[in-house]
Amino acid sequence: MTNNPDHKKNFVLTVRCGTGPGIVAGVTSYLAAHGCNIIELSQFDDKVTGQFFMRTVFHMLDDSSSTFCQIRTGFVEQAERLGLEWGMYEANRPTRVLIMVSRFDHCLLDLLYRHRKGELNIEITAVVSNHLDLRSIAEREGIRFVYLPITKESKPAQEAELMKLVNETDTELVILARYMQILSDQLCQHLHARAINIHHSFLPGFKGAKPYHQAFDRGVKLIGATAHYVTADLDEGPIIEQSVQPVDHAYYPEELVALGRDTETMALTRAVKLHAEHRIFLSGDKTVIFK
Repeated sequence: MTNNPDHKKNFVLTVRCGTGPGIVAGVTSYLAAHGCNIIELSQFDDKVTGQFFMRTVFHMLDDSSSTFCQIRTGFVEQAERLGLEWGMYEANRPTRVLIMVSRFDHCLLDLLYRHRKGELNIEITAVVSNHLDLRSIAEREGIRFVYLPITKESKPAQEAELMKLVNETDTELVILARYMQILSDQLCQHLHARAINIHHSFLPGFKGAKPYHQAFDRGVKLIGATAHYVTADLDEGPIIEQSVQPVDHAYYPEELVALGRDTETMALTRAVKLHAEHRIFLSGDKTVIFK
């Protein structure tokens, strides 16, 4: 029996760099030389941007004398030689997430359920809200609830409190689970690639109050939801996941709202799962995702 504490654990290596020869060979040779077995490898060579993306899952063989820390530290030199932007993670370590909500509960409830069932590899550091409506839901699950009411005058101070909480709890991802406040440009910059939002998406698009009623009035044939990273441009961040459902004239506004809740929970949960499993790469205004 090996004494290696990392025996049979899975690890994830993500790589991004300019396209060029020898990248895959350099990475895989390094892992092999340190007693690692690759069990999954995904790669994409973007011919438009000239960028190369790769995600590798590996574990250590029984006779490996290396630890994860040694492999990660030793990879620095290899990465510099190949010109890599990279990350190396323990696959089973949960991502620390903070969930932001207002009064709608469906996305929060779905995240809590899937977390409880082990479908999402996350650790919830807190639930933050500008209303008190969902406090009991969070506290029932034993999760800290933080009330940060927002007014035009208090918004800067409350966003500062939010960032203080994010830093104090070592939160890695902020989930806007139907949080009905627009984040400031400054906060969006602080949370770059660390915050996911969910919103409805119609063809054609409807903004403002009661979008599902607008959709009904126009006789839409598709409704859906889009999960994306948060940017200063409202609902314009890099898209992670989308969910779409066909509808017809027989769907009344209340039924569209109910179906919309389903598409929102599905898209948001899948986006959080992809992020937690280190499957998403940002590439300008879009994403490269290995599913």
